Amino acid sequence: MSGKMPRPSVKPRNPCFSSGPCPKRPGWSTASLDAALVGRSHRSKPGKARLKAAIDLTREVLGVPADYRIGIVPASDTGAVEMALWSLLGARGVDVMAWESFGGEWVQDIVESLALGEARVFEADYGALPDLGKLDFSRDVVFVWNGTTSGVKLPDGQFIPDDRAGLTICDATSAAFAMDLPWSKLDVVTFSWQKVLGGEGAHGVIILSPRAAERLTTYTPPRPLPKIFRLAKKGKLDEGLFEGATINTPSMLCVEDYLDALRWAKSLGGLPALIARSQQNLDVLASWVARTPWIDFLAADPATRSNTSICLKVTAPWFTALDAKQQAATTDRIVALLDAEQAAYDVGAYRAAPPGLRLWGGATVESADLEALLPWLEWAYSEVAPA
Repeated sequence: MSGKMPRPSVKPRNPCFSSGPCPKRPGWSTASLDAALVGRSHRSKPGKARLKAAIDLTREVLGVPADYRIGIVPASDTGAVEMALWSLLGARGVDVMAWESFGGEWVQDIVESLALGEARVFEADYGALPDLGKLDFSRDVVFVWNGTTSGVKLPDGQFIPDDRAGLTICDATSAAFAMDLPWSKLDVVTFSWQKVLGGEGAHGVIILSPRAAERLTTYTPPRPLPKIFRLAKKGKLDEGLFEGATINTPSMLCVEDYLDALRWAKSLGGLPALIARSQQNLDVLASWVARTPWIDFLAADPATRSNTSICLKVTAPWFTALDAKQQAATTDRIVALLDAEQAAYDVGAYRAAPPGLRLWGGATVESADLEALLPWLEWAYSEVAPA
């Protein structure tokens, strides 16, 4: 049981802790977009130059190998993943992993929409990973790197053999720019700008290894492909896509915003600095969880705890005695109290996840803001807990 706590007096300077769209970089303002190429064609010489600059800076900050291709594609990370699934799968059997909502979406697409009869599904409950040792890398393997809705990430890429015969297709949307991705073990990597770098939505990025590019030129899927999914034309890779010639019209405001975020990331020291900032945010919450008896991580194994989409569960006996509907209503009250006080926005668990809290800990979040949030979390909990 818990007694009421006094309302804290200090609030986070930035109360935005949403897991997507994610907080803007520290110091961001609309002035960051003043140089945006609005009113100009994205196919003009300067338009293509901006798009190519975004591709080149992505390569530099992430450390993408020189022989991997990077393209800007429609429909956020979802569009990038769908593009890979529809364009590449079917040449071999496929293994697909799911341990949270978005991985489950890819299972549904592969099994139902693409109706790939050679698909094997490996699933785990929220908070855990499937058995990685059961995957067969003579087949194509599809997975998320970080479970955005479960707070469970892959600890590393050691489970992927270097001599694999199939392709690895990795949805890395809440991992890119916050976690080390082992490029030599990944053939397709996708993400969206609005995650770790806090960019504006609607655009995705797809990164292809030479092995994935070869598949595109040697395999024709037995299905019609919508225009926005076409990475190859008449048996040849659409090389223009990887030089900034996008399939459809991008927002040059969003491109400028992404460029601003990439320049900020580079100014900090690139990927190592971004990872360090995100890890510091996880450390703040981990220290608080360790000393707070009513809360715990949803991820059971510390090695798999996400440093971006940090998912927490209430463990107090009075709470666990409630049914699922009552638990959801209770955590909704905590979220509403934090919102009303302008202490934290958008920190409820994903709608399909177990009731709880989800705090974004990516590099655009200041650890001082998380420190300031902790007393508010305790206050909100005391407001809903039985006296």
